[in-house]
Amino acid sequence: MSTRRDNRIAAMQFLYSWEINPSGDLDTDVRLFFKAQENPRDYYNFAEELIYGVIKKGEVLDSNINDNAQNWNFKRIAKVDLAILRLAIYELLYRPDIPPVVTINEAIDMGKLYSGLESKRFINGILDNIKKQLKRPFREPSV
Repeated sequence: MSTRRDNRIAAMQFLYSWEINPSGDLDTDVRLFFKAQENPRDYYNFAEELIYGVIKKGEVLDSNINDNAQNWNFKRIAKVDLAILRLAIYELLYRPDIPPVVTINEAIDMGKLYSGLESKRFINGILDNIKKQLKRPFREPSV
C-alpha cells in the first residue's frame, strides 16, 4: 500500500472512532491514536492534516452529504460510510492538490474494505454528485 492510502485509512479510522466516542480533547485523542499506530507519527502527517481539516469543516461536509444522499436519512448512514464520505468530501472541496478521481477511487476502495456490500455504490453516488459541482479538472491537481 502507498503512504497516502495508509494515511487515508488511518484518518478514516480516527474519524470513525471520534464519531462513536468523541472526548472533546481532539489534540490528545490524535496524539494517542497515532502513538498506537505501527509507524512513527511523522509518517501520518497527511492523515493528521485530513483529520483536523475534516473536523474543522464538519458542518459543511455534513451538509454536502445530506444534500446529496437522496432518499437517505442522514442519521441512518453507517458510521464508517460517514467517516469515508467526510474524508473524501473534504479532499474534493479543500484539497485541490489531489485529483478528484483519486479521492473518489480511494473512498470507494475504503468502502469495499471496511463497510457493507452496497457501500461502494452509495459512496460513489454521493461523491459523483459532488464531483459534478466542482470547477476544476477531474484527473489532475489544480495547483
